[in-house]
Amino acid sequence: MSAPDVEDCALFHRPRYQAGIPAVIEAPDAGLGELLETAAHFYPDRVAIDFLGATTTYRELLEASERAARLLHDAGVRRGDRVALIMPNCPQHVVAVYGALRLGAIVAEHNPLAPSREVRAQLDHHGARVVVAWEKGVDMLLDPAATAGGPEAADPLSGRTVFSVDLSAAMPARLRAALRLPVARAREMRASMRADRLPAGVRAVVIDPAASTTDDGADASPDWAGLLAHEPLAAGAARPAADGTALLLYTSGTTGRSKGVPFTHAMVGHAIDHNLNFFRNQARGDGVHYLTLPLNHVYSLVDHLLSGLARAVELVAFDRGDIGAVVRTAAARPPRKLATVPPILAAIAAAAARAGVRFDDLYVVTGGMPMSEQLVRDWLAVSDQRPVNGWGMTESCGYGLMPLPDPELIPPGSCGVPLPGLDVRVCDPADPTRELGPGARGELQLRGRLVTAGYWNDPRATAEAFTPDGHLRTGDLVSMDEEGFFHFHGRLKEIISVQGENVAPAEVEQLLETVPGIDRAFVHARGTTPGANLLMAACTAEPGARVDTAAALALCAERLAPYKVPMRLTVVDELPLTPAGKPRRDIDGHAWTRAHRVGRR
Repeated sequence: MSAPDVEDCALFHRPRYQAGIPAVIEAPDAGLGELLETAAHFYPDRVAIDFLGATTTYRELLEASERAARLLHDAGVRRGDRVALIMPNCPQHVVAVYGALRLGAIVAEHNPLAPSREVRAQLDHHGARVVVAWEKGVDMLLDPAATAGGPEAADPLSGRTVFSVDLSAAMPARLRAALRLPVARAREMRASMRADRLPAGVRAVVIDPAASTTDDGADASPDWAGLLAHEPLAAGAARPAADGTALLLYTSGTTGRSKGVPFTHAMVGHAIDHNLNFFRNQARGDGVHYLTLPLNHVYSLVDHLLSGLARAVELVAFDRGDIGAVVRTAAARPPRKLATVPPILAAIAAAAARAGVRFDDLYVVTGGMPMSEQLVRDWLAVSDQRPVNGWGMTESCGYGLMPLPDPELIPPGSCGVPLPGLDVRVCDPADPTRELGPGARGELQLRGRLVTAGYWNDPRATAEAFTPDGHLRTGDLVSMDEEGFFHFHGRLKEIISVQGENVAPAEVEQLLETVPGIDRAFVHARGTTPGANLLMAACTAEPGARVDTAAALALCAERLAPYKVPMRLTVVDELPLTPAGKPRRDIDGHAWTRAHRVGRR
């Protein structure tokens, strides 16, 4: 990347930035672990993490992370080694992240709810010898469905040190006590968090024998919490270099093969610095941020956790899908910032409306998919602040196109302007070196310090993803208007060929979701003969609503080109979605619709 290119890009968009935002920020020269040390120094007694009402201060978080670093070091982890994490959002997860970063190890994040085959393939890909997993994650790795023959039949724990995490250990004492009650709800909660038993392959080392008992004195197998009851890492231990790899995250794989994306300490630090400079209305040491996306997601890990802790904010961690807890918490501890995806925001808006809870004075930014005007209206019914939509991807640290802090300055439907430090262009997908002008739809390309240099142990995928002059081909279809604001139109890999014309499913889905009674829409292709597709659509209905499918298709015929109008719209009981709420494009949409249509016999 050449600095003049980046600066020229930033200068073009500077009139739309807040005053004082620098065009170019110097690359950090320190490891990410020092961000926590700085926050703990200035705000030692401030709450860093709230988990179900149990709080951890910045001083306590730093101390636990230093102990985790010592534990991992004693397990043989050294600079450059991978440490695999398979956990939901919880304090133990954060402690493990910072413990590994302190050693200069590489944090390899995994979806705790992903299929066993997917996680095992990723473990084999990066070769981590140490795994920190919640108990259900250990169960997942040993899923019999993934061990029936073939190369996957080998024990995934063989040759690996696996530390188990009991989620209940981080809960408040009253909730831990409730889990031991002989009632159905308690049994259900225990089953959702705890394994029946840990297999022999899981290593359990008792550092402090006194730590191997539960609150009521009963015997217990030593777990992650017990293992941390020992001395921290020596103060003089070597620190990681800024150019060393810090994180390894995997792309979702919903539209193709999952790939590992490495980030250096400097890359992530650069993203955090840009976050701190771009959103200057959020002061250090002040405010509550909600953690609603899973930490294996790049935006959650970098923008929520690492940037949030760099600001010394209070992070409230929620289990994914627990919308009721988000609404209940807001009544007592209103957040200052919420970064999420449109489906989760829609669920929060609906729950808040039912409960009579408001989210005033809250900055909301969504990403991952376009945000419909209906969602904007629903949110404005429970908040005085218009939500904004941005764009990012795993390969760019979750950043890219950022909405302005003042929502009133953003054109409707825009996902913002390039973050300073990024060289951004729109190019012809058929000729990735030909740049297109304002208004034209093309592929978004990125270059800059926030963009990964390539995929982990995958030179072929790296060569395919970058242009000869070093721009990353994002695979996303966008346009830039005359004012320099960008608009997202869908993924090129999702484009459906109909009658020789290209259709972006997201465009049709957004229109369908404006129809009264429709909650979510899903547009897919039904193959007929080789090279020919029929455009089909499915939708879910809002609670208690009836969907007029004929009226919905009539609206499509009125607003869209004929080849973009679905042949049929089917109401289904659920849609095929990823854990982040995005439509799954890697499945047979027609088969799904047939299996899930409402009223099927």
